[in-house]
This record gives sequence, structure tokens and C-alpha cells, in this order.
Amino acid sequence: MLESPKFIENDFYDGSRVFTWLADMVGLSVDLVNFLICQISALFLASLFRSLLHPSKVSSEVRHVFALSLGLTFGYFCFGQQAIHIAGLPAICYIVIRTQDPRIVQRSVMLVAMSYLLCIHLMRQLYDYGSYALDITGPLMIITQKVTSLAFSIHDGFVRQDEDMTKAQQYHAIRKMPSALEYFSYVWHFQSLMAGPLVFYKDYIEFVEGYNLLKCPPRNGNPDNGKTELIVEPSPTKTVIRKVIGSLVCAFIFMKFVKLYPVKNMKEDDFINATSIPYKFWYAMMATTCIRFKYYHAWLLADAICNNSGLGFTGYDKDGNAKWDLISNINVLSFEFASNFRDAINNWNCGTNRWLRTLVYERVPKKYGTLLTFALSAVWHGFYPGYYLTFATGAVVVTAARTGRRLFRHRFQSTQFTRMFYDILTCVTTRIVMGYATFPFVLLELMGSINLYLRFYLCLHIISLVTIFILPLFIRGEKRVKPPSNSSEEVELSAKSSGTATLPQAALEPAVETVQTKTTDLKSEDNEEQTEEQLVKRNNKLPQQHLHPLQQQQQEQQQQKNIILQPRPQQSPQQVKPRSPPQQTSAHDANRVPHDQCEMDQLSSKLKEKFEAETKNIEEFIDKTVTKTVSGIVEFKDDLMRDIEFPKLKLGAVSAPLDATAVGLRKRNISTIHDNGSDASGHAVGEQSEAFLKKEIEVINAVVPAVLSNGHAK
Repeated sequence: MLESPKFIENDFYDGSRVFTWLADMVGLSVDLVNFLICQISALFLASLFRSLLHPSKVSSEVRHVFALSLGLTFGYFCFGQQAIHIAGLPAICYIVIRTQDPRIVQRSVMLVAMSYLLCIHLMRQLYDYGSYALDITGPLMIITQKVTSLAFSIHDGFVRQDEDMTKAQQYHAIRKMPSALEYFSYVWHFQSLMAGPLVFYKDYIEFVEGYNLLKCPPRNGNPDNGKTELIVEPSPTKTVIRKVIGSLVCAFIFMKFVKLYPVKNMKEDDFINATSIPYKFWYAMMATTCIRFKYYHAWLLADAICNNSGLGFTGYDKDGNAKWDLISNINVLSFEFASNFRDAINNWNCGTNRWLRTLVYERVPKKYGTLLTFALSAVWHGFYPGYYLTFATGAVVVTAARTGRRLFRHRFQSTQFTRMFYDILTCVTTRIVMGYATFPFVLLELMGSINLYLRFYLCLHIISLVTIFILPLFIRGEKRVKPPSNSSEEVELSAKSSGTATLPQAALEPAVETVQTKTTDLKSEDNEEQTEEQLVKRNNKLPQQHLHPLQQQQQEQQQQKNIILQPRPQQSPQQVKPRSPPQQTSAHDANRVPHDQCEMDQLSSKLKEKFEAETKNIEEFIDKTVTKTVSGIVEFKDDLMRDIEFPKLKLGAVSAPLDATAVGLRKRNISTIHDNGSDASGHAVGEQSEAFLKKEIEVINAVVPAVLSNGHAK
């Protein structure tokens, strides 16, 4: 009979055993009890950190010392003598950062950190193979992400030019070496030491020093001459309560169902030989789903701790609701109901995804990006064979899903019913494939995973390979639409081949992005392999004799302007100045996955683009109308001012402009005014006219700001 799992003590656990009595009472192992005690304590201490140690009340040094001291305390409480590794790895990496040249510091830190981490992984497998007990490798994996991302950010800030970096790399670039206090506070701060999530160095320093409350956060913690405006910091209470409740629900689901679908049963002979293939698929899907809820619990609780301390705030949305998703590590519903494998990956362990994308995927040749990203992820997790089987299967499945989408998706977009059918079908398929691909990750063993795959007859592996290599030969995929050759963007790009000056890559990117935007809805995902350099190369081949004379004139003008578009010379770190706020990328945009990189239905994007275009047209119309109205009012005001300055002019000299100004605005009776400057009753008109004109000007002064404040007038 299949046996249900039990939470047993781990003899190799080196953490505190003070709460053994509590572990026996609740039926959990002492390592899990210690972990929960630390996280719950951190949740309450985070509130004190946000209120009592607010940046407006204490210095950043006090906040740094408190965060790292509390983190070290939690580390020693949970891991005992093993906590020496929490100090050893970042200390060695800090020495490397301070001694190595910025041109190679990222590679040196990556080599040192990964070597240290892999040695700890190997030691754990030797003395505690296959155990899920709380171990020092968890915090070390988070620390490895932190020190390597910091090293790459230093390399980007000191060596690379902005035009050579992606938007995320530009945002996270560091142009000031961190001090020892800043570095170790970033590595050991209590909010994310135990279970993450990954916080990039720039975001953490701005949080500690209070710059995350600025509307446009300055780079490297330097305020932009006091011009940035503070925004109201909202209370994270509602968000924290929601995430804590979600964490408790996930913990309950894990405790309830993990005993019904224990993972270790999948390597038993009774399960392998005595069950049908459909039941194997069902069991693999349910067992891996139950295990995921353990991660949901830990990540949601860790995210709540960060939010409760004030970390993770990214501003407000269009509806005025506060956003606390800067470092969110999991989107439970988006993952569980994803319609394809890639969207599921993008919503799982988001901090690690950002780390892999920033360090690997965006820096290697695109054709090797997926393979190398999965390879680093597998090595980072350790040496268990199940990890490598899962990531190898995942790489094949992602490639097959991309190909299958290009071959079949457009055939289901004709009606709403077919689109809904396609979404439901792909969602169910993703659930099945997810269980098939990820059960080796939780089973860990090589032979047990291979035996079960053989009982599956490697069916999904074979289907994936057929989809990649055979189906494209017989099934025509979605047609590729090339950008129009006569577009103004290509004409501007073609100037490169005829002029002596050369356009830098930064000047070419807006045109390339415009061409790509026009064809986003029609191109399939495999068209992403066409890089910006290929577009430029194709545009350079345009024959010059086919260009209109006006276009040639525009090229000559552009060539004269190219002098100021040349790449700026290499600057030392001291010469680099912070960018102005309008050029900065927000933390949320830098960290999130762009929508056009997800394999989702583009219908909402099309509607949004049309709505924005119509809104822009309306704003332009209002802009022109209000501008004309304001101009007329200002001219009228000038006329009235002239009347005040010259109130005793002859009627013959002023009657014409007065009558012209009064048309359509306000009629004034001037027929009784005499040449001597008095009315029919003999009273002087100078004082009356001056008082009247002052009232007119006061009315206009009240009207003009109201018109200009509508948000559309220039």
C-alpha cells in the first residue's frame, strides 16, 4: 500500500532546538517551526522598521545596521554554525568587487559565487541526500543572486554605454561603489534573507535612504537638485493582510493534500507497474501542484514582510490604487491558469526570472538564450539529476510551444467561440505538460525519473520534437508580414549608407521600434529572432536612386545633424552624471516582463492602442481650441492694459481698437464720451474707466489659469 509522508526530525539540522516542544505539539519538524517563527517575527518587526525607523526619523546608517543585524540573528537561529557560510560567501565576493577591474568584475564574482554555492550543494548531497529539511543552501542561493546582480550592475555602470544596454540594465546600472555597510546590509537584510525575494541593489538602497518615495527616483541615491516631488506613501496594511491570508490558505492546502499525493510514491514499483498512463498523468499533475503550494506559502509571506517594511512600493495606478508589486515573487492565479508554458514560467519565481533575464538572456546571442538560461538555472539549483531533466524538458517544451503557436493559433481566431476553445484547450494542456515536465524536479532522482518517463513512453518529448522539426514541413504557419519598405523610418535609416557620418545605435532604436510596433499584431513569435541590426542592415541596402528628391534633401539634413548624434566618449565614474527624471525608467517597468514578450491574446492590446489613438486625437483638438481661446483672451487683456495706460486719449484714436476688441466679447457704451474726457453729466471718466478696466483684468486673470489648468493647453 502506498504510504503517506510524515514530517520527521532531521539529524543533520544544526539550527536552534529551543522550540522542539512546539514542533512536537503541532506535528512539524523543528526546522520548519524555526523558519515560521523567524518569518512571523520579521513580519511584525517590519512594521516597526517602517514606522519607528522611517527615513524621515533616522539616518540611513541606522536602518542599514538594524536590517543586517536582524538578518544575521535570524540566520544563526535557523542554521547554527552553518551560518558561517552566510558571512563567508558575500565577504569573499566583496573583496573581489573592490579589487577587480570593472571590465571583468562581473565574471569574477559569478565564478566565485557559483563555485562557493556549488560546493555547498555538493556537501549537502553527500551528507543529506534527497532531504527537504531547511538548509543553508536556500539563503546562499538568494545571496548568490544578490552579489552577482550587483557585480553586473557595477560593470554596466562603469564600463558600458547606455545605448548598448537594455532598459532594465540602464535602470539597474550602478556608478558608485557600495560601501561595506551598504553592501552587507543589502546582502543580509532580514526581509529577504530566509526566502527571498530578490531585491536589486539600486531598489534596496533607494528604499533604505527614502528615495523610493520620490516621484522620479534619482540614480544611485542622488536627489536631482530638489526638483523631484514627494508622493504620499500609502499604508501597506491591506496588501499585507491579503498576502498573509493567501499564504495561510496555501499552507492549509499543502498540509491537506500533500498526504493524498506524496511525491515519493511515483518511484515505487507499485505505482509504476500497476497504474495506467492517464492516472500517472493525473498523479504527476496533482503531486507537483501540491508541492507548489509550499512555495506559494513561503513566497507570499516573504513578500508580505517586504511590503510591511515599505519595500516594494512602485507608485499608484490610473485608478489611484497603490501598487506593491516591485519585488513580488509569484502570481498564483496567473501561473495556475496560464495558457502556455512560457507564461507560466514568467509568473513563477519572478525574482529568479528577472535575475536570469538580466544576467544571461539579454547578454548572450539570442539563438542560445533559452538554452543557456535553463542551464544556469539548473546549476544554480544544485546537482540533483532531477533538476537537469526538468530544465532540459522545459527547454524542449518551450521551443515546441512557440512553434505550435505559430502553426495553429491563427486558425482559432476567427470567432469568439473558437478563441475561447483555444484558450481552454491550451490551459488544460499546459497543466498536463507542467506535471509531466516538473515531477523530476521534486523527485530529484535520476533512475526514478527515467523509469517513470519510460512508462510514459516519452510521449510528450516525442510530440515536442515532431512539432519542432516535422510539422513545419507540412503545415503552413502564420504568415510573416515585413515592414513597409517606403516608410519614413527606413528612409531615415538608409541615410547611413550614403553619408560619411554614422548613426549610433541609440538613434536607430526609435525607428526600429516604430517599424516593429506596426507589425506586432500580425507577426508570430519566432519573428523575434530578427534583431535590430538585421533591420538596419536591410535598410542600408535600399537603392538611393529610388528615393524622392525631398527624401534625399531630408537625408542631407539628417547627415548634418549626425554630428551631435555620435556616441559620447568613455567617461570615468566621477564624470557620470545622473539622468534627468524624464529619461528614467521606473522600477516597475524595468522589472516586469513586457506584455509583447508573453504568448497571450493580443485583442486587448489592439483595443488599447485604438483607444489611446482616439484619446490622442481628442487631446490635440482640445489643445488647439484652448490655445486659440487663451490667445484671444490674452490679446484682449493687452488691449485693456493699454487703455489703463492711456485713459485720456481722443475718442478718434481709440474708438477703432475698442470696437474691434469688443466684438463677440462685451459691448461697452462709449457714445457719450466727449473729446474733453467727460461724460454727459460732466463727471470725469478717468477714474471710472480705470476702475472698470481693473475689474475686467481681474476677471481675465481668474479665467486664464482655470483654462490652462485643464491639462491639455500648452
